[in-house]
Amino acid sequence: MAIDAKHEHLQSLRIDRTARGIGEGEPPLWARRYILAGIGVLVLLGLAVTAYRLFARAAPEVQVVRASAQTTTDVGGVVLSASGYIVAHHKINLNSKVTGRVKWIGVEKGDKVKEGQVLVRLEDDEFRAQYEQAEGAAENARAYLEELQHGSRPQEIDQAQHNLDEARATLANDKATLDRTRGLAGEGVVSKQALDDAEARYKADEQKVHSLEKVHEMAKIGPRAEEIARAKGALQQTQGQADYAKSLLDATVIRAPVTGTILERAAEKGELVTSGFASTAEGGPQGLVVSLADLNDLQVELDIAQDDFAKLGPRQKGVVMVDAYPGLKWDGAIAEISPQANRAKATVQVKVQILNPDSHLRPDMNATVKFIADEEKHANSQPQGVFLPSSAIRDRDGNKFVFLAFDGKALARNVKVTSQRSGGVLVQGLNGGEDVITSSTQELKDGDKIKIKGQS
Repeated sequence: MAIDAKHEHLQSLRIDRTARGIGEGEPPLWARRYILAGIGVLVLLGLAVTAYRLFARAAPEVQVVRASAQTTTDVGGVVLSASGYIVAHHKINLNSKVTGRVKWIGVEKGDKVKEGQVLVRLEDDEFRAQYEQAEGAAENARAYLEELQHGSRPQEIDQAQHNLDEARATLANDKATLDRTRGLAGEGVVSKQALDDAEARYKADEQKVHSLEKVHEMAKIGPRAEEIARAKGALQQTQGQADYAKSLLDATVIRAPVTGTILERAAEKGELVTSGFASTAEGGPQGLVVSLADLNDLQVELDIAQDDFAKLGPRQKGVVMVDAYPGLKWDGAIAEISPQANRAKATVQVKVQILNPDSHLRPDMNATVKFIADEEKHANSQPQGVFLPSSAIRDRDGNKFVFLAFDGKALARNVKVTSQRSGGVLVQGLNGGEDVITSSTQELKDGDKIKIKGQS
């Protein structure tokens, strides 16, 4: 082939760039349409997701309980169930009447003691010395009073008579001497001075005789009534001081005031106990020594809501149960109703006497009392119903209702509360067996979709 022919063939293989028009460099029209359609689809999907998140609320998770149908025999005549605590009817905190150091303590927590039994002894050396001193003063005053009351002894009266007789004899001798001296002085035999001395001696002995006569008379009569009264007063005062010192000495021995059980032992040997200010510092004086109570005299202390108070009456019977022994029951009866309500809690305190307590019961145990209605009233007025926990009951403008879980939705159902039960209420308006919602993560409305907790 000639060279010119080859050149022509090569020329035919070149791209003709002159055929492009105005849209040079842009994709074809069909491609552009597909791209725009894809973008539109993505925008619509985003808008749909956003709308779903904004307007579609997730179903809340709820807890349900199965409603339990109750018959008249199931209720057992219970008009009210209340919870409280067991308390000792009379709990005694023993303190010391005097301040002293514990010398001996003979009980432990839980020990049973009898009335009058010695529980604690304190060091008593100081109190014993004070008592002996006071008792000695009382004995001295008593002896002096007896001396006054018995009067003078016969020997004392005889001694007074002897002294008087001796003085009278001396006076008679002085009288004779005076008369003789007076005669001699008249004759000038003795001096005037001798006469004066004789007269002075006579007058002095005369006064002595008068004094001894009074002493003899008082010895026969005895002491004055006022002196005896004063001695009686002194004896009473010293005897009172001795009795007080004896009471302090006796107080160093602490005895059980009643028969019971030791609930707490607060002092140890060597510790200081006081009748006054008790210190909270370590090693300081203790106020409480031991506490005890009669565990055969127990009560359940309850706070009854004022709305339920009218259901109870004096001496109303009940059944007592404790959380520690669910299968055991004790008989009880209302023993005390507080005459005053608690305004802050809107309750009235009621104490139920446990009629048959035993060793299972302890003070401060949780207890539940189911109060029993009279048999006649129970037979005529006790309705049937369904038992629900209190958390399932809701209130709207004073109307009670519950939410039922049915087919993935919450359905409102009106109910009527007929009585209180332990841990819940008895209601009418349900048949029993329904799934009742007790709690939810958010506020429910009738017809809301729900999800039961624990179910997929």
